[in-house]
Amino acid sequence: MQIIDGRKIRDEILEDLKKEVEELSFMPIFCDILVGSDSVSASYVRIKAKTAESIGIKFRTAEFDENITTEELIAEIENLNKVPYMCGIIVQLPLPYHIDRERVLNAIDPNLDVDCLGEIANNKFYNGEDVMGYPTALSCMHILDNLNLDLKEKNILVLGQGKLVGLPVSYLLKERSLNVNVVNSKTENTEELIKNADIIISAIGQGGYIKGDMIKKDVIIVDAGTSEDNGSVVGDVDFPSVSLYASHITPTPGGVGPITVAMLLRNVLQVAKNKK
Repeated sequence: MQIIDGRKIRDEILEDLKKEVEELSFMPIFCDILVGSDSVSASYVRIKAKTAESIGIKFRTAEFDENITTEELIAEIENLNKVPYMCGIIVQLPLPYHIDRERVLNAIDPNLDVDCLGEIANNKFYNGEDVMGYPTALSCMHILDNLNLDLKEKNILVLGQGKLVGLPVSYLLKERSLNVNVVNSKTENTEELIKNADIIISAIGQGGYIKGDMIKKDVIIVDAGTSEDNGSVVGDVDFPSVSLYASHITPTPGGVGPITVAMLLRNVLQVAKNKK
């Protein structure tokens, strides 16, 4: 069994991105909006900051008190939209319950929406109008492409239909005319589909859901699901049992996550190129 090293793949992507950033005539700015003092969210912001700065992108954290109102936050975003050389704005989720998430996300200039979570950016993605896309979905696709396999010969299963991973990655796979099945909570033959899959992309957020006795020999598993277990981040895969059967598997952490950050920064770079 081969463990797919997401950090190694990330570093290869970042090396190429750094060269492209150096060719720009200006330093692009990337802003992450953080509301409140959640320690997990703050740690994710620090990872993005460190990675962005490592390739020459100026990172800016816009921190706000958890009691900020929806209207106040939207006003702040509208100001950020106007910052010269701003090439990407994202909102660190989740937001406090009293904030209207959709209104906030839609306040981001669609040309700066590098997470692709606003309505306009989302529609552009599914209409094939935009080079940007959902970073985690792009990460999953990059992992598969990196394996240099003939995907047309594979039965591919996507577990989950969430907005961030399941829906966009299944769309990208179908755009390539690949054999794709998608499982959601209402699917009746889930176990059969899992057993027959050559490639599984899982994004359901249920720790240890996929066990070794559920899969076929030599299956490839891209684990894009995350959840918490006693303070630790875990994936959808029960790694010890699945590793006895899978030919390739992404670990959690260290698999899809690091590549997702690189894909996010690739979107930022694309915005910067469009500003040239």
